[in-house]
Amino acid sequence: MLSRKPAGERPGRRGSSASRGYGHRWRLARAGYLRLHPLCRPCARAGRARAAAVVDHVRPHRGDRALFWDPANWQPLCRPCHDSRKQREERRGYAAGPGPDGWPADPRHPANRQGGRGGENPARPPRDRIRAKKIAKA
Repeated sequence: MLSRKPAGERPGRRGSSASRGYGHRWRLARAGYLRLHPLCRPCARAGRARAAAVVDHVRPHRGDRALFWDPANWQPLCRPCHDSRKQREERRGYAAGPGPDGWPADPRHPANRQGGRGGENPARPPRDRIRAKKIAKA
C-alpha cells in the first residue's frame, strides 16, 4: 500500500493555510490592519475609493516568518487588485506599469534589462542621460 504524504510535502502542492501561517493569529492581525487601512492602496492612488478585503505581503515572504509578520511589508488590496495585477506581477517577476517617461517603471521589466535579449533598447536612452537632461532643464 502506498503511503500518502501530507499536502505540503507533495510536489506542486501547498500545505494548508494554517500550516503556512494564515491561522487564527493572522486572521486577528489581518482584521486589525484592515480596520486601520480600509481602502485599497493601488485604487486610492488611482483616485478610486474601493474597500480593501485582502492584506497582501508587498515582498513575498516565501516562508520567512519575520517578513511574514512585518506590518511594513503589508498593504491593503481590494479583491480585484490582489487576484489580477498582484498575482500577475508575482508570476512574471515584474510590474508592467509605465513610469513618468512612458517606459516601464520596474527595473526588472525586460525593457529595462541591461544585456537582455538584443542588449540595451536603442530607442530608449539610458536613465542617467534622461536624468541629466531633466537636471539641465531645471
